[in-house]
Amino acid sequence: MKTSGTTIEEIIVNVPSDRSASFKHLHEVIVNNLPEGFEPDISYGGLGYVVPHSIYPDGYHCKPVEPLPFAGIASQKNSINFYHMGLNADKALLDWFVSEYPKHSTQKLDMGKSCIRFKKPETIPFELIGELMQKMTVQEWIDLYERLYKK
Repeated sequence: MKTSGTTIEEIIVNVPSDRSASFKHLHEVIVNNLPEGFEPDISYGGLGYVVPHSIYPDGYHCKPVEPLPFAGIASQKNSINFYHMGLNADKALLDWFVSEYPKHSTQKLDMGKSCIRFKKPETIPFELIGELMQKMTVQEWIDLYERLYKK
């Protein structure tokens, strides 16, 4: 079952009951650790944490009407997925995260380019996610994004 809803509140309410508490807690951890300038929003059908158009008017190069994405969470069929664009864009940040992960979770890291899948919601390393969210400012993300992705 995918995350569904048109508002942040609807998405949170529509998460399946077996992962609802973990999903809501993950959202709260992210919001509480977002550097100044990032905002929670709906992004690509899930909860997104974005650089709003008021800070970065160009928006996302793939779809300029969308604000610049930075992170997100979604409830998918078999997992809660956490997305962090900085992990795919900054090797030092990725290396830090990969080395810290085993200190915070006994589960094997299940990760794609910028997606981390948590198949057991009770094993989400909330403290580590909070630390990760604080590691990049809005301006650092914009600079990195423009250097690597915007053509």
